[in-house]
Amino acid sequence: MKSSGPHRILIAPIGEFAPEMVAAVGREVQRVFRAQVEVGPLLSDLSFAFDAGRSQYHSTPILQRLAEASPPDALKVIALTEVDLFIPILTHVYGEAQLGGKACIVSTYRLDSGPEILHHPDVFLDRMIKEAIHELGHTFKLRHCPDAACIMHYCRSEADVDRKSKDLCRYCRIMVDDELKRIEKSILTK
Repeated sequence: MKSSGPHRILIAPIGEFAPEMVAAVGREVQRVFRAQVEVGPLLSDLSFAFDAGRSQYHSTPILQRLAEASPPDALKVIALTEVDLFIPILTHVYGEAQLGGKACIVSTYRLDSGPEILHHPDVFLDRMIKEAIHELGHTFKLRHCPDAACIMHYCRSEADVDRKSKDLCRYCRIMVDDELKRIEKSILTK
């Protein structure tokens, strides 16, 4: 799964994911961020981030390890995991990203419930794709968007995820394009 241009985003599954699911995420990441997408492992064990008191995994230390393990030529890295993630101020998160940084992570742990799953089998994959694009958006310096249809809109529930599109609003699209131009310019001037 490759695209033209100097940008490479690495998708790093942690655990067992169906190859067709990872490929579907990759196609959408490539479409939205206009980047070459590759798949490869970076981390295999997340026990260092496990919080026994919460029976969850703290996502922030995982991001740090992902960024450290990322190949220098990867523009961004997104990990996919099935474990339940949290940050201390929230009960759980679907994912987390380094704002303007290199790494982000998405958990599928809480994306596979609700009546929509029973009637529409593609809902789970759509949620996974949306959260992947959303978290990668943060690595490109995007913050939460007030437009409820924008992929960068903040979601409190699976229903919120289902309501938004897989696309950036006009404003967020301009912001990502500007950031990609800035990155490309900095690569060319090195």
